[in-house]
Amino acid sequence: MSERQRDYLILALSLLIVLATSVDIVLDSAAGTPVEHILHEILLMAAALGLAAWVTSDLRQRNREVVQLRHELEVVQQSGVPRNADVEAARVSLGHAIDSQFDDWGLSQSERAVGRLLLKGLSIREIAALRETQEKTVRQQASAIYRKANLPGRHAFAAWFLEDLL
Repeated sequence: MSERQRDYLILALSLLIVLATSVDIVLDSAAGTPVEHILHEILLMAAALGLAAWVTSDLRQRNREVVQLRHELEVVQQSGVPRNADVEAARVSLGHAIDSQFDDWGLSQSERAVGRLLLKGLSIREIAALRETQEKTVRQQASAIYRKANLPGRHAFAAWFLEDLL
């Protein structure tokens, strides 16, 4: 289950608690239930509403972050800045070299996508948001990349491709 799915499940359950508690408060009021009991139920309902508001706010914030990240990637990809022909040729050549090395390491398609985003400098959280998956999944994929490449971590992974270019 992705983080997003988990959050929607928490939101739905908290709203269900609000609904059920509201019905219970109305029925208890009509039945003459003591005020203390009704106050406890109101507190429960307020807590569930607070949880729902917090989850909704968090979902909106993460959606804004994903939209911003996608926009930034598009801007970079479609920038109208003319490129030097030598730089463009080197960029294309590096892209082919990266793909070839990924083949040699036997990376899956998901690992390749994560590897490219790691090389672009995105964080695990940003990659998870863009790929709409859990951070744990991206960490596992990154670990698999490093293991298959026989490299100790992210910095060594990036350096493997850039070391001799600089």
